[in-house]
Amino acid sequence: MKPLVSIIMGSTSDLPVMEKTARILNDMKIPFEMNALSAHRTPEEVEKFARGAAARGIKVIIAAAGMAAHLPGVIAAMTPLPVIGVPINASFEGLDSIFSILQMPPGIPVATVGVNASQNAGILAAQIIAAGDEKVMKEIIRYKEDLKKKIVEANTELKKVQFKYKTN
Repeated sequence: MKPLVSIIMGSTSDLPVMEKTARILNDMKIPFEMNALSAHRTPEEVEKFARGAAARGIKVIIAAAGMAAHLPGVIAAMTPLPVIGVPINASFEGLDSIFSILQMPPGIPVATVGVNASQNAGILAAQIIAAGDEKVMKEIIRYKEDLKKKIVEANTELKKVQFKYKTN
């Protein structure tokens, strides 16, 4: 089984956040890999990874980084693949990370999800793959239907909540 998605994090301290991405991809039966690479501490390895990802069959790269958060942009500069950036709340409530990932120069796009929103990164990667893969498209549809069911069930539960002036 070859990975279709590569999850890259600046360090293993990002793993608690990025596990949500892994769970989504796993639930949708999308093969993935996880690695730690640092734009600042291992720039040669980042370049080797980014330049070789497409040839290895990777379709989407999800890159998480905190603070200066250059990793997603550096990868995007060296690959033709779509890159999704996950800003990590390492300092300043993640604002430094989100600005670093979001403000890319023209020609080097990085799709950016919210701070620590790695679940959305996994869903977006799955949707990108689903555009050309019917099996993954069915998993996306199933996932969205499950979300709808959870809200319907939540409203059923909310009807049981009683307040003197609550009308429903």
